[in-house]
Amino acid sequence: MSTIRGARERARLEVTAAIKDEARKQLAADGAAKLSLRAVARELGMVSSALYRYFPSRDDLLTALIVDAYDAVGEAAETAHRASYDVPPAPAAHLARWIAVACAVREWALAHPHEYALIYGSPVPGYTAPQATIGPASRVGLVFIGIVEDAHRTDGLAVPPLTAELRPEAERMAADLTPDLPPAVVAPLVAAWAQLMGLISFEIFGQFNRIVEAREAFFRHAVADLARNVGLLDDRADRPAISSASTGASAPAGPASSMVRRGSSRGVSASSPT
Repeated sequence: MSTIRGARERARLEVTAAIKDEARKQLAADGAAKLSLRAVARELGMVSSALYRYFPSRDDLLTALIVDAYDAVGEAAETAHRASYDVPPAPAAHLARWIAVACAVREWALAHPHEYALIYGSPVPGYTAPQATIGPASRVGLVFIGIVEDAHRTDGLAVPPLTAELRPEAERMAADLTPDLPPAVVAPLVAAWAQLMGLISFEIFGQFNRIVEAREAFFRHAVADLARNVGLLDDRADRPAISSASTGASAPAGPASSMVRRGSSRGVSASSPT
């Protein structure tokens, strides 16, 4: 019986993979809004009723594709972060890790533009992403938060100034996203996330055409500036790191939430960190 059950499970995995592969082709050709279970079934030579046993609705199939895309870009970011620990320890190492992770996200997006558009492009009309997307959507943001938290713990972070006008919102975001960081760091961190995805989106969607030619160099320079705005030190920086005690950071430790957590519950696109 176990042999039969194993064969059935393998067959189900193979059919599921084939359905998702065909759905990705449709995304590339027609966009997510036109994804159709009947069209997928027709291309695979399946009757619609058979496909519904794998994905009961279009939204279920979309969710599976979204989770796969978030997991793929999350894995790219996490792999780049692990590899970046070959960088010798120094104040600038955190900035180098930030750049390495940002470049890995960009490279994944360039290699998978339609999947990138699915998760960071325009929301699909009529679709609301379920809770199951939140964890996968958080993976990239958590890597960037972790880099900044590491820098804060090891005196590799210079806390930027924070205006009185923005402080209440910065404190709210810090409590929600990462209580281990000063609010004055969290505000530019959220802005950096939005600007990072904006840089990638401009390249993916053709907004840099006839404007930026040396795109990799331009990207590396831009994301380094974003990191400095957050407070990550480099070899040029001579500002001392400011302790959390002097900036009003919350004392209790807790797991960092994702900068994309809230956005993922409003639709396909979770590009906004708020």
